[in-house]
Amino acid sequence: MTTISETALASLENENRLLSPVFKGATAQPGVFGFRGMIALKFAQQLSDEARPPEIKFDQVMTVAKAGESTLPFLAGVALSLEHMDLLMDVLGDKLSPTGKYFFFAGNLDISKRYQITHRGATFWVLPLDEATVYNELLELFRIEKNDLKKLDTAGKLVAVADAAASFDEKFDVISFEEGLKIMGPIRIPENRPV
Repeated sequence: MTTISETALASLENENRLLSPVFKGATAQPGVFGFRGMIALKFAQQLSDEARPPEIKFDQVMTVAKAGESTLPFLAGVALSLEHMDLLMDVLGDKLSPTGKYFFFAGNLDISKRYQITHRGATFWVLPLDEATVYNELLELFRIEKNDLKKLDTAGKLVAVADAAASFDEKFDVISFEEGLKIMGPIRIPENRPV
């Protein structure tokens, strides 16, 4: 069984950044560890020993990590603002590779637009997230039928989505991170959303 300490997620685990796991464990695919939950990008100031939610988070995260590899082949999640991609790179930069498949849903983008942004060496497919969940949006993006996944457990669904991401190569409009910051709107997603 693959453990988190063998993967690129180990340092995030040690920093207590992997929060609210829907799934965190070895998958049926040999050498593959999966995580669905939240990644803390900026911790709230803690007073004494109280546990406070992160000030800024990457939510509804789906990722897999392979034992012995220093980078993540797949990552998807949602942030309230496109500008949080900078924090994501601060936290995960050395774990993202130029060949990985990374999907960044932002709550403050025009819902009719999709972009490709290469930021600090990693390329992201950047999409708005209006009402749906990251999981449902990815199923639609990768043209995966929900019925095909019905018999799979959470880990199996995660691996199926990660496998589909590996062959995804649709082209979106290419813009720079700086251009993205200029066209993003105000943060508009309510805080209490389903995972």
